[in-house]
Amino acid sequence: MKKVLLIAAAVSAVSFAGMSTATASDLTKKCKSCHAASKDKVGPSWKKIQAAYGDAATLASVFESGFAVDDRKVAAAEPKFKKKAKTMTGQYKNLIKKQVGKGKFTYNELAEAIFAK
Repeated sequence: MKKVLLIAAAVSAVSFAGMSTATASDLTKKCKSCHAASKDKVGPSWKKIQAAYGDAATLASVFESGFAVDDRKVAAAEPKFKKKAKTMTGQYKNLIKKQVGKGKFTYNELAEAIFAK
């Protein structure tokens, strides 16, 4: 009986983890209205974001710290994106922070999904 319970718990944990990662990938689909893989749109391209932060852990730490405008490396380097910071702050609150708070995904999972682009 213990063996069955351990297997059930392990399956649940793996299923939950897989669901969480898929949700983060789904979120990046919503981000495509403003971001593209290698071309700037309303926001910077994923390639530009990757180059600015270097790795997913660094980007995740910016998300975790509240995504302050001063911490946004691309906006700091390019004034056209700094002007759009208010829009991105709203998107961060609605699409990222709120969903992390609901346990849909973690900041790390989202950053890894962005770096996988």
